[in-house]
Amino acid sequence: MPADLTAAYAAALDEVLRGSHLMAPDQMGPLAAAGGAHLGAISTVIWLVDYDQGLLVPVLPLSEEPREGLSVDGSVAGRAFRTVEVVETDLGDARRAWVPLLDGVERLGVLEMVFPAGSGPLGEQLRLLLGQYAHLVAELYVSNDQYTDHYEWFRRQEPMALPAEMQHDLLPPLTFGTDRFVVSGLLAPAYEVGGDAFDYALNGNIAHLALFDAVGHGLQASLLANLAVACYRNSRRAGLGLTHTAVSLDRTLAAMFGGERFVTGLLAQLDVDSGELRMVNAGHPEPLLLRGTQVVKELQADPATPFGLNGLLDEVRPESFPVLVEQLQPGDRLLLATDGVDEARNAEGEFFGRERLAQFAAKEAASGVPTPEMMRRLQQAVMRHQVGRLQDDATMLLVEWLTGREEQNAL
Repeated sequence: MPADLTAAYAAALDEVLRGSHLMAPDQMGPLAAAGGAHLGAISTVIWLVDYDQGLLVPVLPLSEEPREGLSVDGSVAGRAFRTVEVVETDLGDARRAWVPLLDGVERLGVLEMVFPAGSGPLGEQLRLLLGQYAHLVAELYVSNDQYTDHYEWFRRQEPMALPAEMQHDLLPPLTFGTDRFVVSGLLAPAYEVGGDAFDYALNGNIAHLALFDAVGHGLQASLLANLAVACYRNSRRAGLGLTHTAVSLDRTLAAMFGGERFVTGLLAQLDVDSGELRMVNAGHPEPLLLRGTQVVKELQADPATPFGLNGLLDEVRPESFPVLVEQLQPGDRLLLATDGVDEARNAEGEFFGRERLAQFAAKEAASGVPTPEMMRRLQQAVMRHQVGRLQDDATMLLVEWLTGREEQNAL
């Protein structure tokens, strides 16, 4: 180990920051290893989580032999990913540390750092510095991901259908959080999703949330969902409120498709200071409200017709979309899901169902895991129920407000 950790850490940062300016994206791994060497690591490897969030895959130079991935649920590396904690193991002739790779609170994977024999336990100061170093590596990965397909080749475990490609490019980061508010979402099936989409933004003290389910499957559904999200963002950025945004969505989709295609959706605004939630439901399954370790109710707004159909029935106005107002309590979580979650069927034709979803959500809330891990486990439960092959998109968005456990999501 370096005798002066502060100087070693400064040298590692200098190595990576200087090297990143003219770095080709596929040189991120070697650069991370060069920086890690200043901290005493004899090997540093970036591992990214795959799209199904079930496997961690090493990012290696294409000239090297590939290595097998590691299970998120069944490996030490997976434990570091799941718990957002540095996990170290004694290899006998060396010591290995698995360090979460975080972009804010979004989990990208883990950083594997191996230290020479005789290192002993890493110590509190070095563990802290490794977490900070991994955060820098994660930020460089995110910025360089815009310029290359290199990382995508590792994250994908099978070919991705064109509609799914469009949906993933449309999404915001899967997880975002502050000290008052955390949101995490997932699409399934990851490689074939077409008509589901979600979006969010935090503007001042207002968190904007949206979940959409376009009618149909495949490319047409993906195009419809893309239009819905674009219209939602355009209206939100123009400063429109919930009901006027809903009117804009309805008119845009009706003008484009003449009522032949539509989108169900939930639009919500959460005041992260007061906990007031305002929501519009356009033909979508009701969200579940978790309080503590129990699902206390479904949030049942007066239903509106799906987006794209209201104007065909009557003149569409803001009043066409009733607004539900709900006062959240500190620690509340809100689970939004498309109908593909409830309607996922196993080999015997049994639906996953709303009751089972509520039971799983309550169980995972009681486990105390961070919100992104709770979201991942819920998705895995739905996939296991349908033996990994969904007949319809199954998308969920989980929101927590002032749980007091926001720091679980960060090192």
